[in-house]
Amino acid sequence: MSHTKIGRASGILLHITSLPGKFGIGDLGPESRAFVDTLTEAKQRLWCVLPLNPTGEENSPYQCRSAFAGNPLLISPELLVEHGYLSPRELRSPPHFPARCVDFAAVRPYKEALLHKAFQGFTETKEYSRFERKNSAWLENYATFGALREANGGVPWTKFRSNRNPSPETVRYHKFVQYEFFRQWYTLREYCAKHKMSVMGDMPFYVEHDSADVWSNPLLFDLCKDGEPRTVGGVPPDYFSANGQLWGTPAYRWEKLKQSGFQWWIERFRATLEVVDLLRLDHFRGFEAFWSVAADQTTARKGRWIKGPGAKLFEKARRELGGLPFVAENLGTITSEVEELRQRFNLPGMAVLQFGFDESGMHRPNNCVRAQVCFTGTHDNDTTVGWWRAAQKASRANAEARAVVNRVKSYLQTNGSEIQWSFMQAILTSVADIAITPLQDVLGLGSEARMNLPGRAKGNWRWRFQKEQIKPAVLERLRDLTVVSGR
Repeated sequence: MSHTKIGRASGILLHITSLPGKFGIGDLGPESRAFVDTLTEAKQRLWCVLPLNPTGEENSPYQCRSAFAGNPLLISPELLVEHGYLSPRELRSPPHFPARCVDFAAVRPYKEALLHKAFQGFTETKEYSRFERKNSAWLENYATFGALREANGGVPWTKFRSNRNPSPETVRYHKFVQYEFFRQWYTLREYCAKHKMSVMGDMPFYVEHDSADVWSNPLLFDLCKDGEPRTVGGVPPDYFSANGQLWGTPAYRWEKLKQSGFQWWIERFRATLEVVDLLRLDHFRGFEAFWSVAADQTTARKGRWIKGPGAKLFEKARRELGGLPFVAENLGTITSEVEELRQRFNLPGMAVLQFGFDESGMHRPNNCVRAQVCFTGTHDNDTTVGWWRAAQKASRANAEARAVVNRVKSYLQTNGSEIQWSFMQAILTSVADIAITPLQDVLGLGSEARMNLPGRAKGNWRWRFQKEQIKPAVLERLRDLTVVSGR
């Protein structure tokens, strides 16, 4: 489904982990369906989520152990009971988890123990065999990688010992977990479709070094002989960070990828588009040129731009996939070549209203076009209320911040009270086909509800909302604004 098929619509950005529930982390169970009901009530037509893949050490959805697999932490214990893998008794007294944030260190062992118990009650069915066959291209590698990591005590794959073989039962366990993830996800997708709700997903540009993908396809990545990265991805100094961002993810060997007809990327696109309706390509500019930094650097300051695959990849993808239901994340310093690439394939770009009050005004609604996705802020931004408070505070001592505050007041004709509604009105009434608001902004929350702070390694991705925070009056107000904006 392309953005044009979705038409003029609005939606909410909320990652699955941020849903409420008693098991320490949002999941694909009853609360996800309840959230679809909430969106439907407010006349929203899109649920925008972050990448759904298995996360690594810092729990970032943008640094995953696989570009194809699903995150086991999102599997619903209640649906495991419903499917007969667990007895209701086993969920009766979960540990006391915090309600407003995810304690990953406590959630992970609890969820893994439940999944191991569920696996004991699993027998292979025709449906499972079909799943195994259909996904064999990545599933075998992912399950073997997971089993090898366990056999080697969780060390990175470059430190795996050759005499530590994966147990066939552990390989089978990892396949079962993936089967169950996708079974639950597709049940949720069907529920969304029944409510005419499209899902917009997100694809990171890079994959984590310690991942099944790099372990099983080392020739596609820029690695040294010992398997460690030679060069890594990142971005030069920008709005978010004075030292730039050093991601530590290995750069691609695009020449090698090209020789195979970009097969790994085509399969990655294909697999992800089976999971979502519309896909945001994070760091789109990397396809045109990417910032390459030697792996021994401690910041991203010393790097260089290297040409990416450009149009060749997208031409092949269009031939293979039939269409390109992509949104290009074209934020930051974007060159004319990047924009030419985006426009050549008719990919909508993004506008983020929080970035709209510099002198250029590029992200203001008066500069929006129809084929665009307009956000108040993204998962990398502060909440709108948090951003506004910080801008006001900075404006007392800083002329540039003062100018930003004045532009906001003048453009939105507001004194700043309920700033989030002024922002939401601006993006929903813009001409952009799609308008997306993070749930934090709908709820009017401050910086305490921020999802991610780029450049900060720890403590991100933890925020969760509580059901009682969604007041009927707020939903009604959002519904009215959505209807009057023609969405």
